[in-house]
Amino acid sequence: MLQKLKGLPDTPGIYQFFDEKGKLLYVGKAKSLKNRVKSYFRLSPALSPAPNLGVRIYKMIEEARNIEYIILNSESDALVLENSLIKQLKPKYNILLRDDKTYPYIFVDLAQKYPRFEITRRVISGKNVKYFGPFVSGSRELLDALYENYKLVQKASCMKGKKACLFYQIDRCLAPCEFAVDEGAYKAMIDEAMSAVNDAKGLLKKLEAKMLKLSDEFRFEDAAAIRDKISAIKKISSTSEVDLAKNDSFDLFAVSKAKDAACVVRFFVRDGKLVSSSHSFAALSEDAGDEAIDELYSQALLEFYTKEHPYVSANIYTLHELEGKEPLEELISANFGKKVKISTPKKKEHQNIASIALKNGFELLRQRGESPYSMISAQLKELLELQTPPLRIEVFDNSHLFGSSPVASMVVWDDGWKKEEYRHYNLEATSEYEQMREALSRRALSFDKNPPPDMWLLDGGKANLSLAYDILASVGVDISVAAIAKEKIDGKAHRAKNSANDQIYIESKILKLPPSDKRLQFLQNLRDEAHRFAVTFHRKQKGKKDREIELMKLKGIKEAKIQRLLDYFGSFEAVRVANIEELTSALNAKDAAQIYELYRQDLSV
Repeated sequence: MLQKLKGLPDTPGIYQFFDEKGKLLYVGKAKSLKNRVKSYFRLSPALSPAPNLGVRIYKMIEEARNIEYIILNSESDALVLENSLIKQLKPKYNILLRDDKTYPYIFVDLAQKYPRFEITRRVISGKNVKYFGPFVSGSRELLDALYENYKLVQKASCMKGKKACLFYQIDRCLAPCEFAVDEGAYKAMIDEAMSAVNDAKGLLKKLEAKMLKLSDEFRFEDAAAIRDKISAIKKISSTSEVDLAKNDSFDLFAVSKAKDAACVVRFFVRDGKLVSSSHSFAALSEDAGDEAIDELYSQALLEFYTKEHPYVSANIYTLHELEGKEPLEELISANFGKKVKISTPKKKEHQNIASIALKNGFELLRQRGESPYSMISAQLKELLELQTPPLRIEVFDNSHLFGSSPVASMVVWDDGWKKEEYRHYNLEATSEYEQMREALSRRALSFDKNPPPDMWLLDGGKANLSLAYDILASVGVDISVAAIAKEKIDGKAHRAKNSANDQIYIESKILKLPPSDKRLQFLQNLRDEAHRFAVTFHRKQKGKKDREIELMKLKGIKEAKIQRLLDYFGSFEAVRVANIEELTSALNAKDAAQIYELYRQDLSV
């Protein structure tokens, strides 16, 4: 490694530290690879970590046995590649910000003859597009309220028609598709609606009046629907209590840091009003120093202001002074085609808002620290000897019946079940070991689209644990892995709640905890949810397969021939779309014609 250090080029790029087993420890960026990487070391009398390093980075350098680097054209390119590698590979010593959300905006294209409001999470082409937001919640309710109270073109398809539709008949649209509507009057209505988006007080009054009217008419369900809409819009308005009394727009980022976690709070100020806020958490090692704050700001800015992001304010404030902000400014400015400046708040009113953001971050950390899972997470960190508490866990299990219709499930825990992120896999492998290999491999190959979690939890023992490490190593990702093996009684898995003596496998040892241990119970709960999801999906798939078999039997096709079909095509879905020539390749002409006709009838229904 000393020879590589001496030969480092004086150019921008990214560098990667690896341990003696070839595991990735850390990814960093540099304006000068030569100067930056050498700063980690004392080169004489022997190669050793530099004494001025923080505890976290010092430990990393002690473990490092190899360094690789990639030369790039600019520091901005290095910034992008560094962020991408950190997100995909999750190196052991990098700070990992949990933020994969995109927040919606309401937009209106004022270049259109009769503009209308819509929701987007991406950039809309056009020079005269105005954005409102971002909205953490309530954007859909606010949009619906606009169309209920202003006679705008209600649907994008409305202008394609030549006749007034139902919206005109119920007095919700002026129907410019058929009638001559004064453009000046329509523009005045658009201006009023835009004011309502910025300050919803007037809109809320209209909705409340309509709710009371519906209630007086005993239309309680309709009144309740408007009540819920009012509640959602008020959640937006509740974040707008800060008013600078001036036309001022900016985005503010503030990092609040606790012992083993940090919170990034984002405030969005538009036309002098705080219109919305959002936040994300990052797990830290207890010895993380002030350099972690710099890393978090860089990640938060890069992950939020992507090329697909609809809007960026010209002014971005970070509560703490951000070192190396120039490439960030260049990158964001290039992405959005306008000059963007990153600085710390100097004006008193901006500092006041920054202090509110900081205070909210500490409050969010306090709430998170007091949650039951936070305590379990900290205990799991110690039990499983992890670098940081596992905030996000993906859990895998397989299900089959005597090898029939094998499936796998992946459930996701991130301070609660994330059911919208659950996944299931139809498998081809026959043995349980190969089925787990297939499921884990498919998930690992999707890390570039959906970044890896903090930990994998597998149903099974040491064999599955080793398998997972091999698969992760093959894609260059280093995340924690644990396996939980069910207690066997008379050769059968025992799942009795709070009484099963399951074993936990981690990289170096087997843990045997009493059934009453809360940590064991938590891991069992994760495993059992994955099992439930797998079994439910398996029953559904098995039911589909059984129905297909019964349909073929009714046509006189014997089970042996059905199996021959499956062996040839691989699945009933492939049989369903096969043409007559392909079916004849697997069966005789008469049986092939029967099956072809069966599925043609089914598809025509």
